[in-house]
Amino acid sequence: MRHDPGPWQWPKVIRRGVGLGLAFVAVWGMALTADTGAVSAAFTQWMDQPAQVVGLLANQMGQPPQAQSPASLDGWGQLLVGQSALLSAAREEIERLSRQEEDEEQPAPLEQDDDDESKPSLQPPEELDDVIEMTGVGQNGSQYLHRDQVYLYNRTGKSLTDAVFDQGEVNLSQQDGPQILILHSHGSEAYSQNDGNLYQETDPFRTTDCTKNVVRVGEEIAQVFRSYGLQVLHDTNVYDYPSYNEAYTRSKQAVEDWLAKYPSIQVILDVHRDALVGTDGSIYKLITEEEGQKVAQVMLVVGTDDGGADHPNWDDNLALGLTLQKALTEDYNALARPLVLRSSSYNQQLSPGFLLLEVGGHGNTLTEAVAGARMFADTAAQTLLGLMSGK
Repeated sequence: MRHDPGPWQWPKVIRRGVGLGLAFVAVWGMALTADTGAVSAAFTQWMDQPAQVVGLLANQMGQPPQAQSPASLDGWGQLLVGQSALLSAAREEIERLSRQEEDEEQPAPLEQDDDDESKPSLQPPEELDDVIEMTGVGQNGSQYLHRDQVYLYNRTGKSLTDAVFDQGEVNLSQQDGPQILILHSHGSEAYSQNDGNLYQETDPFRTTDCTKNVVRVGEEIAQVFRSYGLQVLHDTNVYDYPSYNEAYTRSKQAVEDWLAKYPSIQVILDVHRDALVGTDGSIYKLITEEEGQKVAQVMLVVGTDDGGADHPNWDDNLALGLTLQKALTEDYNALARPLVLRSSSYNQQLSPGFLLLEVGGHGNTLTEAVAGARMFADTAAQTLLGLMSGK
């Protein structure tokens, strides 16, 4: 709300206005006799600091009934600046510089967020270090739903409310035989090489060397699970090479074969890595600091029947995903990005315990991805054991 000075305040305003005018006359007089280059440089530096402009106004005119932001020349600031030809001429430049500073602080909007449905066209950075760090966190509103600190990003066409947090069931139990299957529909997905983990590329950020691609990340998860006594199968086949097309069709057949051979399997993780590119071509790495080190963030993805798949009980998969998401949120600062609900099914109709896991992005290094995967697996193993034992 704008506050105008009352009638009894105008004499004071006029006196202070005159004082401010005299101050600028003095500055003008100094400019006639002083080194004009130095004065110009000082004034340019002053314009870079809009807070100083408003600070001078406040000193001469006093604080208004409701002070505006120090970096803004709105409201009372505009009124007062308008009384000075010098400041009026500088106002546009000040505002331009302020907008420029704000723009520089904002990352470029994302042009590509790998949806795993089509092969992304990725280009290497001009320099190995030309990668922007970011931490994916939940937001209020838009397509985000949340309960407590657990965020769900709804990227389907479904109109959902936070009631979705109560849908679905998790039914895990102790079984004889393998309990967990880890596989990779896009096993050739790889990471940035600026940590010294070099590999022969089949495509940018892809390799069939399973010690350097996302299969290595899956093996880290498997090892942590086994250390907790869980029985794990790790399918290390690369289903997206030499042909990316129909990779999910090939991995679907593999999952069906595994389930037929081992009906004890209750949890399936299809482990990937994400790819995030800005509209300006910038490459982003998904980073969080946990336990004193920078590690790649992870993201759980749950498929639905929104794309036409026969998957009516997708909310059971979601219930398991939200249970893991809650545990990750409690154990770490920001290891888990918001859980994403998508229109595609990603073969998750094959089992209510089937989830897709993204570990880092193509801007991350393998070192960061392995570290983030290890932390994810530590929490997930304890959570799954609790669910299997009925705790």
